[in-house]
Amino acid sequence: MSRSIHNEYLDHRFEISGEVKRVVSLVSSATEYLGEMGLLDRVVGVSEYCDRYVDTSGMEVVGQYVTADIERIVQLEPDLLLMTTGIQRKLGLRMAKAGVPVYNLPLPVSFEGMLENVMLLGGLMDEMGKARQLVEWLRERAAKLRAEQIFEQRPRVYVELWLGRHMRAVGGLSYIRDLVEMAGGELVYGERSQGYFVPELDEVKRLNPDVYVFFHEPEYRVDGAALVRERGWDESIPVVMSDVTMGENVIQDGPSMLDTVVWLREQMRIAKRGGI
Repeated sequence: MSRSIHNEYLDHRFEISGEVKRVVSLVSSATEYLGEMGLLDRVVGVSEYCDRYVDTSGMEVVGQYVTADIERIVQLEPDLLLMTTGIQRKLGLRMAKAGVPVYNLPLPVSFEGMLENVMLLGGLMDEMGKARQLVEWLRERAAKLRAEQIFEQRPRVYVELWLGRHMRAVGGLSYIRDLVEMAGGELVYGERSQGYFVPELDEVKRLNPDVYVFFHEPEYRVDGAALVRERGWDESIPVVMSDVTMGENVIQDGPSMLDTVVWLREQMRIAKRGGI
C-alpha cells in the first residue's frame, strides 16, 4: 500500500510504497530508537555519530550532522531519510531538492516530545505496535526514576553545553530539564522560556548552583574546573563533565537518555559527599 508523507518542516511531500526497507539516518537518537525497536536491519546509511549508540556494521557512513554526501545517499536509494529540525534544515532542503524522501523529526523540548518522536518514527516505518511498546517501556522506566527520592533537597544544577566552540546554557524548553529532574536535581534555568542560550556569567554566579555540568565533544574538549576558575565562580561547587559516551551524554535524546539519568544521579550523589 502506498502512503503519502508530508514533511511540513520542509513543505516536502513524498510517497512510500510498501514496506520501508532502506533507511538512512543522520540522527543518532532515531538510529538508537530503531535499534530498540529491532529495525536496524533496515538501516543502510548512518551519520558518523550513530556508532556511539548502536552497532553500525554493514551500514555506510554518509555524513555528519550538517554535512553529508548527497550523491552517495541518492545512490543508496533510501525509502526514507531521517533528519531533525534546527540546524539540519539547510541540508534537508538540499536533500529534498535532490529527490530524497526526507523527514525531519522535531527536536524535542521535553521527555514527552521524545516519546512523540518514537510514535512518529513508528508511523513512518509502519511499525506502530513496536513504537507503542517502546514508548510504554520508556514511560514506565522514567516514572520509576522520578519516584526514587534519593535527595532530601534537590541539588540545583547548571548545565552548559559546548557544541564545538559554541557555548550554550540549558533552559526550560529542553528535554535536558527533564533529564536533570528525573536524576533528582533542579535545573537553575528550568523556568526560563528558552531551550539554549548564552548566559550572563555574573548571573550564573548569583544563582549559586549546587552542581555545574559541562558537556563537550571529542573534537573540542573543555576543562570545566578551569572555566569555573577563569569566570570567578565558586570553585567549591562540584563540576561534572559529560561527553558523547553512551549513558553519560546529556544531549543524547534517544533511549540511553535514561541511562544518563542514572549516571547523573550518581554523579550528584558523589558531589554531595564531596567526592568530586
